[in-house]
Amino acid sequence: MKKYIIAICCFSFSALHSTAQSKSFQKLVWSDEFNQTDANPDPAKWNYDKGNGCPQLCGWGNNEKEYYTESRLKNARIENGNLVIEVHKEDFMDGKYTSARLTTKNKGDWKYGRLEIKAKIPKGRGIWPAIWMLPTKSEYGQWPKSGEIDIMENVGYLPDSLYATVHTQAYNGMYGTQKTNAIFNGSLASQFHVYAVEWTEENMDFFIDGVRYQQFANEHKNFETWPFNKEFFLLINVAVGGHWGGKFGVDDSIFPQKMEVDYVRVYQ
Repeated sequence: MKKYIIAICCFSFSALHSTAQSKSFQKLVWSDEFNQTDANPDPAKWNYDKGNGCPQLCGWGNNEKEYYTESRLKNARIENGNLVIEVHKEDFMDGKYTSARLTTKNKGDWKYGRLEIKAKIPKGRGIWPAIWMLPTKSEYGQWPKSGEIDIMENVGYLPDSLYATVHTQAYNGMYGTQKTNAIFNGSLASQFHVYAVEWTEENMDFFIDGVRYQQFANEHKNFETWPFNKEFFLLINVAVGGHWGGKFGVDDSIFPQKMEVDYVRVYQ
């Protein structure tokens, strides 16, 4: 999610395209099926990142335009068995749009495993939904030194493109060296899909509906190429604008927009 310049490599159905989903991860260690009667996301499992990221409206470091609210059902709620993150164009605090960014930090933190999220994403120019991971303690230093794992990203001006990306000190979006790949799918906003990463000591494999389209291998050099031997937590959010998502502006006629998440499951 922390992309500071636009340097995305798109490879549709590349040589990595395969159905090589692993059978290694069998034990369910954490999940949320979003079936509770309470409309609020389970506070035992989810936190809120609140605000615009900094007092200068820098938007969490990406020049985003949304204000992330906390415990506001208009922006984040459980509805019909799904987690709904809904984005509105409205003046709120010091923002012109409202959204939500939920995290599992210190409530769901993992080193290795399969993370599987079934979701339907929003659409429209200026929208930037993401399902991603950050280090719980940043033991190698601040971003990008301690790494970032982007399980699913989409930008609304490329509605049929799905990206999986890894950032490290050696490979990151600040210099356009991030390790990324894309796959094209025309139903990202109209149907639910299962997005997953399988993360071991040796590599990461990224999937949509069981089809692998991105792989990142451990080069066994140093933390600059592989900081992924520490615990990470999950984030789910929908941004508006930003250096990548807002490259061609924001179409204000599209709002409200929502991401729906059917479940989150973690296997080890």
